[in-house]
Amino acid sequence: MYDINIFIKVKELNKIIISPSILSADFSDFGSAVSQIDASGAGWVHMDVMDGSFVPNITFGHHLVRALRGRTKSIIDVHLMVVQPGRFIKKFADCGADIITFHYESEVHSQKFLTEIRDLGIKAGIAIAPSTPYMVLEDILPYIDLALIMTVNPGFGGQALIPECLKKVEKLKEIREKAGLNFRISVDGGINEQTAEQAKKAGADTLVIGSAFFSHQDKKSLISKLQN
Repeated sequence: MYDINIFIKVKELNKIIISPSILSADFSDFGSAVSQIDASGAGWVHMDVMDGSFVPNITFGHHLVRALRGRTKSIIDVHLMVVQPGRFIKKFADCGADIITFHYESEVHSQKFLTEIRDLGIKAGIAIAPSTPYMVLEDILPYIDLALIMTVNPGFGGQALIPECLKKVEKLKEIREKAGLNFRISVDGGINEQTAEQAKKAGADTLVIGSAFFSHQDKKSLISKLQN
């Protein structure tokens, strides 16, 4: 099992984590997708859960987490793009999620649900869309393990990174350092070999990557390159 405690080691915040998103995998063979992720050495599996309401598309639910939990040793990194995500937190935790991230825009009582996630013994994340300013997160940063900055508009794979979103990464890194907090900063959307360097320079330490991963012939070398 990948070391989930990497979140709470200050010295590990500079270690780059890659989280391949199965949204870009073959939907008829998710078992093979997680096997490829395991073999690559990435260590995390990112699952974009969409409900057709918060975002236009529908993907998959907690039953897929349960099915894949027995197929992978990687951390299962669940990103809830749904309305009222608090309804689903315990279901995803019970099915084997290691990290649950929900959108600030979708839940009024963010601090309450971040605490509930942590009380279930897993890591808690909060995400913001490109149109949401980073300042909305300042009061809840002590309650998170992961800040997820969407660098595309949520709901579709294969989009190009919006460079202005990386300014939020820079600001959150600055706040984290000044406050002595240990949350990780993730970026999701349009990440490839070129944009990954921009994201890391801005201060991201966790990169969600989709089509660039599953279309790459040598996935292990790709992960090594991105981490270094």
